[in-house]
Amino acid sequence: MNTEPTNARKSFGDIAPHLAELTDRVLFGDVWENDAFSPRDRSLVTITSLIALYRINEMPFHLKLALENGVTRDEIIGVITHLAFYAGWPPAMTALQIARKVFDENPA
Repeated sequence: MNTEPTNARKSFGDIAPHLAELTDRVLFGDVWENDAFSPRDRSLVTITSLIALYRINEMPFHLKLALENGVTRDEIIGVITHLAFYAGWPPAMTALQIARKVFDENPA
């Protein structure tokens, strides 16, 4: 296993090392690497799910990753707007504020 600290190990590896290992090995090492989707499409699916399920803790990380994977700011805003009508106004409004912060912290 890679000895460099990963986001999982930095975030919660001290309290849940096995969960961090599973996150690294299974989630990001297998699921995210599966070629059924491109990283860009996988990011779109992921941020859509996080917004719809109101998973605000994971949203900043995955919005930033989506940008890194080629999803544009306009596409992210488009997803949020679309989901306002399918997932509800409160999740969309919350996602919009999180997106604003991520955009501010990651200039194009």
